[in-house]
Amino acid sequence: MAANGGTKAILAALFANAGIAVSKFVGFVITGSSSMLAEAVHSVADTSNQGLLLLGQRTAKRRATKEHPFGYGRERYFYSFIVALMLFTLGSAFALYEGVHKVQHPEDLSSPMVAVVILVVAIALETFSFRTAIRESRGLKGDRSWWAFVRQSKTPELPVVLLEDAGALFGLVFALIGVGLSVVTGKPVWDGVGTLMIGALLGVIAIILIIEMKSLLIGEGAAERELRAIEAELVSGRVERVIHIRTQYVGPEELLVAAKLGLRGGLEMAEVATEIDEAEARVRATVPAARLIYLEPDLYRAAV
Repeated sequence: MAANGGTKAILAALFANAGIAVSKFVGFVITGSSSMLAEAVHSVADTSNQGLLLLGQRTAKRRATKEHPFGYGRERYFYSFIVALMLFTLGSAFALYEGVHKVQHPEDLSSPMVAVVILVVAIALETFSFRTAIRESRGLKGDRSWWAFVRQSKTPELPVVLLEDAGALFGLVFALIGVGLSVVTGKPVWDGVGTLMIGALLGVIAIILIIEMKSLLIGEGAAERELRAIEAELVSGRVERVIHIRTQYVGPEELLVAAKLGLRGGLEMAEVATEIDEAEARVRATVPAARLIYLEPDLYRAAV
C-alpha cells in the first residue's frame, strides 16, 4: 500500500472532483452564487492536485543517476508541496477574495434550489472519496491518531488527499449553509459569508500541508520507534555499541542509515567485515525501509 502511495484514493478523488467541478460551474452560471463559484474553483484546484500527485508518483520511479545517486524519491514530496501551495492560492485566496467582494456587494441568487441540489450531490461524491482515502490510510496509520498520522507519515499523498477531502466536505457544508441562509433570510450577504468560511478553512488546511510537506522535502529522520529498532539490531555479537547514528528518508519508502559502530578490539579484517554485513542484514530484516545503510567500524573510546 505504501509503495503506490494510495493510488486508489488519489484516483477516487480525481474523478470525484472532476465531476463535482463541472456541476458546480453549471450551478454558478445558473444561480450566480459566490459560494458555488468558490467551491467550483476549489474542485478544479483539487482535480489538478490529484494529477500532480500521480505525476510525482510516476517521476519518483526513475532510476538513480550519477547526478542523483539516491534516486528521485523526493519528487513525491516536491509535488505534494506544490499541491499545498495550489490549495492555498487557488483555493483559499480566491475564496477569500470572492467572499469579501460578495459581502461588500451582495447579489440576489437565481434558482437557489439548483445550487442546493448540486451541493448535496457533491457532498455524496466527496463522502465516497473521503471514505476511500480513510480505507487506504488505515494500514499505514496503525494505532496512531489521525492527527499523528498526518504529522508523522512519510508517505505524502495520503495525508494530502485526506485533508483535501475533509476540507472539501466541510467547504460544501459551508456553501450549503450560505446558500440556505440566503434563501431563508432573503439576505444574499450570507452567501458571501459562506464563501469566507470556505476560504478560511482551506487556508488552515493549506498551511498545515505546507508545513508538513516542507519538513519532508528538507529531510526527516526515522521515527523514534524505528530508530530504537535500528539501534537494537546494530548492537549484537561483537558490536558493543552504536557510537553515533544519523538517519534520513530520501523517499517515502527509502531510509538512509549511517552509523559508527564500536566493535570489540582485536578483530581481524575478515571478522570486522562479517560483523558489518550481519548488522546490515539484521537492520534490513527489521526495518525494510532501511535500504541504504553505511556502517563505519571503530573502537569505542569513552570520554575522559
